[in-house]
Amino acid sequence: MFTENPTTPEEDQSANATGSVGLVAPKRHRFIEPLSLACGRILQDYTLVYETYGVLNAQKSNAVLICHALSGHHHAAGRHSPDDKRPGWWDHYIGPGKPIDTNTFFVVAPNNLGGCHGSTGPVSINPDTGKPWGPDFPALRVRDWVHSQARLADLLGIEQWAVVIGGSLGGMQAMRWSLEYPERLRHCVVIASAMKLSAQNIAFNETARQAITSDPDFCEGRYLERKKLPRRGLAVARMIGHITYLSDDGLGRRFGRELRTGSFQQGTEEVEFQIQSYLRHQGDTFSSSFDPNTYILMTRALDFFDLAREYGDDPVAAFANARCRFLLVAFTSDWRFAPQRSREIADALMHANIPVSYAEIESAMGHDAFLLPSERYETLFLAYMQRVAEEMRGCE
Repeated sequence: MFTENPTTPEEDQSANATGSVGLVAPKRHRFIEPLSLACGRILQDYTLVYETYGVLNAQKSNAVLICHALSGHHHAAGRHSPDDKRPGWWDHYIGPGKPIDTNTFFVVAPNNLGGCHGSTGPVSINPDTGKPWGPDFPALRVRDWVHSQARLADLLGIEQWAVVIGGSLGGMQAMRWSLEYPERLRHCVVIASAMKLSAQNIAFNETARQAITSDPDFCEGRYLERKKLPRRGLAVARMIGHITYLSDDGLGRRFGRELRTGSFQQGTEEVEFQIQSYLRHQGDTFSSSFDPNTYILMTRALDFFDLAREYGDDPVAAFANARCRFLLVAFTSDWRFAPQRSREIADALMHANIPVSYAEIESAMGHDAFLLPSERYETLFLAYMQRVAEEMRGCE
């Protein structure tokens, strides 16, 4: 269910005893002012779907923007109904008494333009043809998401974010915010991210895209028109991606070489390892809820992102434009966005004389660690956000 009202009824934000934001309802707004995109094309109008948690204060100084990663969306916390089996994707960190405390902050979580969870994207109807956009949807860059998010902030009456927060691809958006709108955020939290993808990361993304486009049901991206869906290709793409989000140690601890079916005795039925079953489940689940063209669009945006490209490939020159404080967080077993990438960001910020804090969290959970419960991560995150809150109160 969606509502057009950009404000947040307090009754929807009542917290229960477990620290949840409670039941939430997505909102949507159609923007009629054309949006010029980095690719040179123009979207005449578009819709963004988003959720909000907490209450915007009178000074409108307590707003926090959550930028989601590749497969994320607007549903970051709470539940849509009492029967929901799982809460929002970052529920452990958003809510009363949690690091992003909704008793203090007003949290805004949009579904990115080009997404497949309600915002205008490849699954939306192209007004010029009356058919789904599909592969004809414009190519997007991270800065396009930032510009559309800035318009959402204008809609909500937010002139400056207390914090812009993002992990992975979301961290790239947060960094781009600090350069595109330096006066519109006071803090930037970048978790498990990088200033640009490595060649290896680009290779993983291309392999995933090839899995999708080689599926016979892909139909050159016009599968919705033909009432088909390249589920097998998308499932394989998700399996490839999911492997890179985990770590060897984490997989070993969780699955090892345990069998789900069969045995190692010769002549027995076909053997299936637990990890095989797990990956197939992840692929099947993802392929029933995500759009293949959206996956292609977002991985290409990831590939193209390079924070310093337009600054002579000098990240120090890029960050010289920033005006906010930074928190950078990396995880030791993350080999997709290794700690070295976060240290590169920290080094550039220090040389640009921008205040920055850096933390490297011991974890066996790989890239996915930024989404998962971790005592040290939570303690660090909570302390930083409390500092933001104290600073905010001091200015009121």
